[in-house]
Amino acid sequence: MTFRLQIKALLLLLFIAFTANLRAEDYVARVFTDTDGKTLPYRLLIPEGYDKEKDTKYPVLLFFHGAGERGTDNSAQLRWVLKNFVKPEIRSKFPCFVIAAQCPNNQQWVDMPWGWPQEKRPEKQSQSMQLAFKTLDAVSTEFNVDPDRIYVAGMSMGGYATWDCITRFPNRFAAAVPMCGGGEGKTVTTDVAKVPVWAFHAADDPAIPVICTRLMVKAMTDAGGHPHYTEYDTKLKLGHNCWEKAFSEPDLLPWMFAQRRGQPDPQPPTPPADSASSDSTNSPSGTAAPSTDSTNSPSGTATPSSDSTNHP
Repeated sequence: MTFRLQIKALLLLLFIAFTANLRAEDYVARVFTDTDGKTLPYRLLIPEGYDKEKDTKYPVLLFFHGAGERGTDNSAQLRWVLKNFVKPEIRSKFPCFVIAAQCPNNQQWVDMPWGWPQEKRPEKQSQSMQLAFKTLDAVSTEFNVDPDRIYVAGMSMGGYATWDCITRFPNRFAAAVPMCGGGEGKTVTTDVAKVPVWAFHAADDPAIPVICTRLMVKAMTDAGGHPHYTEYDTKLKLGHNCWEKAFSEPDLLPWMFAQRRGQPDPQPPTPPADSASSDSTNSPSGTAAPSTDSTNSPSGTATPSSDSTNHP
């Protein structure tokens, strides 16, 4: 390795270390413990200048990570898009709480298989999901939280969690952003369909086939909803990682933070120019049928990987 490359590598490592420390400092490390002694590690981002004595109430984003961030270090869940919320311009324009819990190894936010469309959702929440909701309740009690501006988002395994949240408790959330996830379409009721949703998936996702999101979007539409859906074209070669692209969309955060619980979507987003142009489900109405490409068909002909390590 040349001296110049060594310098570049050193600078890159210093940058990574700096950004990691920045995230760790801004997201307060906490552990929730319920009355039975069950625990869930989580990180909490608190709005700058927060003062409990003031009457100002802040929105909350409940964020669910993917399978690759499971563990006990209470840090891995900050690896991806959550770094966006510590940017000065974001903190100033969209002051909010962010709750990022960490699912333990060998557990899931939702106890259903990944990658196969329309698997049956379990009757009960998983233990980790129950603790995540208790964490949300505890934070809402401790801090000045706006109950009409609670948002949920997640990627991969966390995308399944996002769909699970709104299908179980549609009257709890003001908006949802599921990314490369899935769920059971039969759980979408007319109340669920009223929740503002902006879903994301890449057409070339090898881990969780795009049909998993397409069918949930269709279920929302069939139930009378108007979900927004962005499907990234295969030419972008995003694969499973659509979340970084999704959270770089300039309309996403303004759209999400404009939502209020129980109110219709006041601000339909503009479909990104590089979404899959052949799939009209990218329009704000979200009413078009999914592509008939056999690799994405609901018949289950695709063979997604069952190895959880493929799910970030």
